[in-house]
Amino acid sequence: MTVVIAHRGARSLAPENTLAAARRAHALGADLWETDTAITADGQIVLMHDDSMMRTTDVAAKFPDRVPAPFSTYTLAEIRTLDAGSFFERDDPFGQVAAGAVTADELASYRGERVPTLREAFELTMALDWRMNLELKAQPRPNDTFDVVGAVLALADEVGIGPDHLLFSSARHEWLKTLKGRRPEYEVQALLGLFPEDPIDFSDPFFDTFNPRITRVTLDELREALARGVRLNPYTPNEPDEIAALAAIGITGIITDFPQRVAR
Repeated sequence: MTVVIAHRGARSLAPENTLAAARRAHALGADLWETDTAITADGQIVLMHDDSMMRTTDVAAKFPDRVPAPFSTYTLAEIRTLDAGSFFERDDPFGQVAAGAVTADELASYRGERVPTLREAFELTMALDWRMNLELKAQPRPNDTFDVVGAVLALADEVGIGPDHLLFSSARHEWLKTLKGRRPEYEVQALLGLFPEDPIDFSDPFFDTFNPRITRVTLDELREALARGVRLNPYTPNEPDEIAALAAIGITGIITDFPQRVAR
């Protein structure tokens, strides 16, 4: 059965990479949620995709003299002052507000939503007895040499989350190999096709699963790899016919912004 992975939470129905988006994805029946690591200026780990934070927070209003400086130049205390939810009603990034798929009460609840810490995300995932796909992202300066793998594993141990609730993905494949060397019990998934020059190569047996960009592969290529026993979670198919075609070939999992279109 195809695994449903909510990309940055149910971000078509709630502000991405927030606890609200995670809870929404869980309520929809997604098997797990995917989210992103971001290291603050004081070495704390939060959930954030974009370096600049301008798309999904009010950082430009709160710190007008500092944008578009990346999250790595802000302390955790500064990031926690940001509103990471109001943009969703304003921008309606997936048209679901206009479509009536998000209620007025839900929109009101998103206002003032905070950027979560990874600790909070771990704790929520365990409280829901759920699973998280944590993407280990390359960090902007000055944290470009930060030991992301070490920090994440240390926090996971401190919180008490383990492989039953947590797996890792990354486009930095060497990080995944380092992590697996330290903690072989964790599943690791190699992101492919993040940039146009990145090869789509399913041949390295080290990785448990490959997560290719959907626009870089064909159904035939996916079908052939599946026939060889390769596990594949393409990102991010969102259209119903695209999702149906992937499910029809027995795809391992689907990383999507619309878990409501595939979740059980």
